[in-house]
Amino acid sequence: MFHKFVEEHIKGDGVTLFVRHAGPKDAPPLVLLHGYPQTSAMWHRMAPILAKSYQVVCPDLRGYGRSDKPISNQLHTPYSKRAMAKDIIAIMQNLGHDKFLVGAHDRGARVAHRLALDHPNCVKAMVLLDIAPTREMYAGTNNEFARTYWHWFFLIQPQPIPEQIISADPEGFWKLKCFNQTNGKNPFSKEALEEYLFYFKQQEVIHSSCEDYRAAASIDIEHDNADQGKKITMPLLALWAKFGVIESCFDALDLWRLRAEKVEGEALDATHYMAEEIPKEVANRMFNFFSKNLKS
Repeated sequence: MFHKFVEEHIKGDGVTLFVRHAGPKDAPPLVLLHGYPQTSAMWHRMAPILAKSYQVVCPDLRGYGRSDKPISNQLHTPYSKRAMAKDIIAIMQNLGHDKFLVGAHDRGARVAHRLALDHPNCVKAMVLLDIAPTREMYAGTNNEFARTYWHWFFLIQPQPIPEQIISADPEGFWKLKCFNQTNGKNPFSKEALEEYLFYFKQQEVIHSSCEDYRAAASIDIEHDNADQGKKITMPLLALWAKFGVIESCFDALDLWRLRAEKVEGEALDATHYMAEEIPKEVANRMFNFFSKNLKS
């Protein structure tokens, strides 16, 4: 799936992450962060396109795929977006990149949001796919959102409720959740789907990914509230699915303008997994946005 990409394990912040990377040595660095319940394989249709113009780095987030799954605690601190963001800073520095671009989807985009807040001098510009800010999405929960994003409220239940239920049929759960967000269609390649399912069936991944969501509903919101109105300062492009919950339940641009100084964006003709549904369009939009902001 990642022809000519190097695959290796690189030290994060107290954990080791599995990383795929490729691209011209003199090109701007770009880190791509995946979502739930996937791995860095979600970028396999976009990364080779972007690697013509960027040094592309695709890690498995902590708790996912081939990366470490640290033991959690009652506050879910090891799976806070702050902890995950520190991993990204560490792996990029270990690859020689002190400042870089960010493209991110779903949970990875929530890591990117915290990364931009905590490490503003490291991020030149960001493209976030199919999210609004976590705190504001929870605060704006209504019946339609809760029914559509039922997994948000299921996965945050205390251990071992979701772990035990998912473990009974992890493949069935994965497909139920993901195909629910694609209107019943399968946009995933055979190779990517095999990787997603292989790792998601592991008990450690099931638990770690639940911890990711538990952190989002607790310590991540505490970190947001402690920011006291601090905003993302670098340019942000928000792209979301026309046939998804962000479009139907939220005003994405209005919410991002509460949290970022320079925002633009729109809905694209896709469902949630747009990087695999319309990879060329998303890659082109990333390229155009980054090119514009690297010149300014």
